[in-house]
Amino acid sequence: MDRADIVHENFLRRVAARDLPAGAPPAGPLSAVEAVAVYRAGCLSRALDRQSRAMQKAGQGFYTIGSSGHEGMAAVAAALRPTDMAFLHYRDAAFQIARAGQVPGQSIAWDMLLSFAASSEDPISGGRHKVLGSKALNIPPQTSTIASHLPKAVGAAYAIGAARRRAPEHRQLPDDAIVCCSFGDASANHSTAQGAFNTAGWTSYQSIPLPLLFVCEDNGIGISTKTPKGWIAASFRDRPGLNYFACDGLDIYETFRVAGEAAHYVRSRRKPAFLHIRTIRLYGHAGADMPTTYLGREEVEAEEAMDPLLHSVRLMDEAGALSPAEALAIYEQTNARVARIAGEAVSRPRLKTAGDVMASLIPPKRPCRPTNGPSAEARAAAFGGDLKAMDEPQIMSRLINWALTDLMLEHPEIVLMGEDVGRKGGVYGVTQKLTQRFGPDRMIDTLLDEQSILGLAIGMAQNGFIPMPEIQFLAYLHNAEDQIRGEAATLPFFSNGQYTNPMVLRIAGLGYQKGFGGHFHNDNSVAVLRDIPGVILACPSNGADAAKMLRECVRLAREEQRVVVFLEPIALYPMRDLHGEKDGGWMRPYPAPNEVIPLGEVGIHGDGTDMAIVTFGNGCYLSRQAEARLAATGVKARVIDMRWLSPLPEDALIAAVKGAKRILVVDETRRSGGVAEALMALFTERTRVPHARLTAEDSFIATGPAYAVTMPSADSIVDAALALIGGEA
Repeated sequence: MDRADIVHENFLRRVAARDLPAGAPPAGPLSAVEAVAVYRAGCLSRALDRQSRAMQKAGQGFYTIGSSGHEGMAAVAAALRPTDMAFLHYRDAAFQIARAGQVPGQSIAWDMLLSFAASSEDPISGGRHKVLGSKALNIPPQTSTIASHLPKAVGAAYAIGAARRRAPEHRQLPDDAIVCCSFGDASANHSTAQGAFNTAGWTSYQSIPLPLLFVCEDNGIGISTKTPKGWIAASFRDRPGLNYFACDGLDIYETFRVAGEAAHYVRSRRKPAFLHIRTIRLYGHAGADMPTTYLGREEVEAEEAMDPLLHSVRLMDEAGALSPAEALAIYEQTNARVARIAGEAVSRPRLKTAGDVMASLIPPKRPCRPTNGPSAEARAAAFGGDLKAMDEPQIMSRLINWALTDLMLEHPEIVLMGEDVGRKGGVYGVTQKLTQRFGPDRMIDTLLDEQSILGLAIGMAQNGFIPMPEIQFLAYLHNAEDQIRGEAATLPFFSNGQYTNPMVLRIAGLGYQKGFGGHFHNDNSVAVLRDIPGVILACPSNGADAAKMLRECVRLAREEQRVVVFLEPIALYPMRDLHGEKDGGWMRPYPAPNEVIPLGEVGIHGDGTDMAIVTFGNGCYLSRQAEARLAATGVKARVIDMRWLSPLPEDALIAAVKGAKRILVVDETRRSGGVAEALMALFTERTRVPHARLTAEDSFIATGPAYAVTMPSADSIVDAALALIGGEA
């Protein structure tokens, strides 16, 4: 017999017999009306769990991960406000149901059953996932909350205080809001969670406002691995910067009281708190998971005997709020109503085509107040003596700095954050003077944790800011790439475009740094970024392009709500000369603030027809050197700078190579998984022009004299071009 059926039959039998578990008497400010509402939310959560399992068995539901045993979270919702953004654990259906009771006009059972049925009418994900979430209830969807949502909860809480100081145009949260973030005891051990706790404590320790309520739902087990008894309390009771609260989630009166105390602390003190709630897990982890395969039957039955709904019936009876007979009637009526609604929900339409599924990958555009660029007075005050130098050719790092200055003058909602971006001005000086120009509120020196940097950006974006996080080196992104893949990029997809987290992620990267740092500071792999649906990847090759592309990246984030990655080639930051010493051939004047390079526009240097060299970043610089040497041999080439690595500007590239007799792809990323693979496929599918590729080796990058030997060089580009010509003859 299914454990869900056993728990159900036990409830019916024990309530009818008034055989209720013992416990403390009801105590606290939960009124009779509120208690009944919390109980109703628990009953609905339980009924939905049972119905979800039935739908899956009938082939009408597609995923089950239940909330049974965690019904006490309804009392937490009752202690909070609907304006408090909630990033929820996947077992928190009761929380969402209780919150729906706080907001008029909600049809919560119908909405959740549409989600179970994967109907395209599901109001949160449009049929893409069985997921908690609701725009009306201020609950962004989380798809698999194994701690990955904690860093952005920290960011969202930080954004409340930041918006008090400087309100962004698209602000979502009121001044007195707090952020609630819930998770399981097993997830609390995840490195991502530990980073978020540390960041919250680190921030609080400095008395920086962070109104965040962590809620740990401790059911004592993660899938089949038990949490050591007392581990959560021992780990968090005395954690610096986090005030610890604890309650028994089987007691809705105690839970409501303690959750209210914790929320009041967070709201009034603007400091984070940790609410530790005892829960139980009924039915196993998810789907067909059978707890009796890894737990003793006596242990499973002992947990079932502590059913929180049974505790609620006893407590309400003792408080005079509801008799057991009345509680039983509510439970049975709720189950019948859910079964009836489910019969209709499974008949609603579902997604059918790839286009249907992908429709929400790209967020909707949003109206933004028009801007006319920074005023002459504001620019003069910010730039000072730099204004006089703008007509003279400059290196890339300085032009990016000036572009950032203009953008921050024009858009006060832009905030930069990262390791050393503020007072130091970045490892390479790209953000020098920006703290003096805009203050520490907009130039946030973060702790050394890439997950927290990206989480801060994601959370701030959900409150209307345009974050520009910096990852110090491309190699460091890999510590935190799931924050982009699993959180930032998926949010519009799983919310049907209702929630977005636009940003421009700046990353210093790629290779060719002489003798510095090896593969920790020279990383020529961008496969992880090009693989994420919906993310835009830009890579300039010179300073003027960098300034103009950065402006387009900010527009894409601000107006089109996109997640954009701006990859800055470190080796080109200081580059001055192209062909010879002191020729200044790679420096550029600063482009006027209204000049942009639109998404998908490629750069073309030269009009040679013998060879089109398609490349980007450092490859563009090297290919320009090779072009001159090829010209000396009589080979007339053009160099095509892709600029935009994802999505691939296919039509623009096909137009750019038109008329060329041969195509050589020069790719500084690796042969396996590199950009060249996509380019070779493109030119094979859409041209008849002979083409070849020159790529980096499948290797990490060395320190010392061999720093560049695994990557293309001007010499190897010349050789590859001549070989391609010779191979045809």
